[in-house]
Amino acid sequence: MTASARLDQPLRSRRNTWNTQVEVHAEMQPDSTAFRYLGKDTTWKQLHDRAEALADALARRGIGFGDRVLIVMLNHTEYIEAVLGINALGAIAVPVNFRLTPPEMGYIVSDSGASVVITDSVLAPLVAAVRNATPGLEHCIVVDGQTEGDVLGYEDVIAEGGESHVALDIPEDTPSLIMYTSGTTGSPKGAVLSYSNMNSQALTCLRALDNRPDDVAFCASPMFHIAGLGSIAPVILVGGKTVIHPLGAFNPTELLDAWENEGATTAFLVPAQWQVVCADPSVKERDLKLRVISWGAAPASDTVLQAMSDTFPEAQNVAVFGQTEMSPITCVLEGKDALRKLGSVGKPIPTIQTRVVDDEMNDVKPGEIGEIVYRGPTMMSGYWNKPEATAEAFAGGWFHSGDLVMRDEEGFIFVVDRKKDMIISGGENIYCAEVENVLFAHPSIREAAVIGRPDAKWGEVPVAVIALEGVDNLTIAEIEEFLNENLARYKHPKDLVIVDELPRNASGKVVKPSLRNEYAR
Repeated sequence: MTASARLDQPLRSRRNTWNTQVEVHAEMQPDSTAFRYLGKDTTWKQLHDRAEALADALARRGIGFGDRVLIVMLNHTEYIEAVLGINALGAIAVPVNFRLTPPEMGYIVSDSGASVVITDSVLAPLVAAVRNATPGLEHCIVVDGQTEGDVLGYEDVIAEGGESHVALDIPEDTPSLIMYTSGTTGSPKGAVLSYSNMNSQALTCLRALDNRPDDVAFCASPMFHIAGLGSIAPVILVGGKTVIHPLGAFNPTELLDAWENEGATTAFLVPAQWQVVCADPSVKERDLKLRVISWGAAPASDTVLQAMSDTFPEAQNVAVFGQTEMSPITCVLEGKDALRKLGSVGKPIPTIQTRVVDDEMNDVKPGEIGEIVYRGPTMMSGYWNKPEATAEAFAGGWFHSGDLVMRDEEGFIFVVDRKKDMIISGGENIYCAEVENVLFAHPSIREAAVIGRPDAKWGEVPVAVIALEGVDNLTIAEIEEFLNENLARYKHPKDLVIVDELPRNASGKVVKPSLRNEYAR
């Protein structure tokens, strides 16, 4: 991969990337607020100038087209500056989950080949531990930090002056981000996303979430997840305003304060967060401007959906579904269908192609279970440094999601399970997610995960690992009637294992391999 020639053309002959979108806004509305964090506004011109200054500093330290730069940071406006500054060079930003341990983060350093890391003062000790244990990170830039030794203060770098970087006309199919997946079944894989992918994601959001230039978009999702950066892409495209909410323990009252004070008009939360927001005693007394409320990442019960409808009756209620490799949205469920199609993730968005197929890539009929596969402009180019995993993911010329789904006669998609998380018992397929969803509904079960255990008679049987709510003990016999009402008998767990809490990785996903190692014997 080689860089394009130096740009000598006027501004509007540039390619359409989020860098050039910011540049246009900096010219057309220089004093309008682009981002707001903890009461501090950053205008479009300031955003552009600071990102360019960071690009200059990175170029002076050897970063160029195709190089990788890690970002290990909490949510700040500087996060967006960092992505834009890296991308201005044609380099690739690598957002990293700050909840990872030093060895886990060290793997990403080695796999990506990054030589620079941008972090903040809170996470600087973690990054220092990674640098001590993993070779390769030559430079460390710290937001709210001081220059000392080989650690550089972010503001010092922005203000240092010196030779400017060469402006490039960067093609839209150039990699912009490497987003590492959580790796519940092995080492994380880096999904390579281009500027074109993010532009297509932005257009998807414009249609699905009705983003407008006069919106006040509220970002509470971690920016190391594609949900965070994916929600910012459409606001950059239309030149709107984004309020960035600080990360930390979720506090519904503080969130409502921020929505009210900032005049937020769009907001995304996971269902568990919407549940506690709707239950806040002060929510009905607020002067809120929300017109689009969205959710995803987990199923929402009819109780939560009804509470959202009752609490925000004037707002559009939209569910989004997808995955990192698809930038991420693939399906959308509109509020008018949420209760009618309870459990569905909606219909595929019109900008991508989908099929539901069997193991031989034959299309299955409505009502039958198969894997949903995708093609389209939001689809990643592949996994960084993993040609075999990439070839497997694109077998048959379609991206294999790993999601087993059922499509009904109206085209609505229902996720049944992950393809690699299925039990075959006596020749019958048992989808762990289906059993888990039933267990979740039991009033005495707080968390549940289902795994397979070898069995001499059936080959494999389901086992439920659960954490309890409000009781000290629970047996299979005690929940048998509940299971009989909601689940075919052959799908019933044959054993219950009670734990204090389920093991989760840094992204909050249950680590099934750990459960299998511990309880599948």
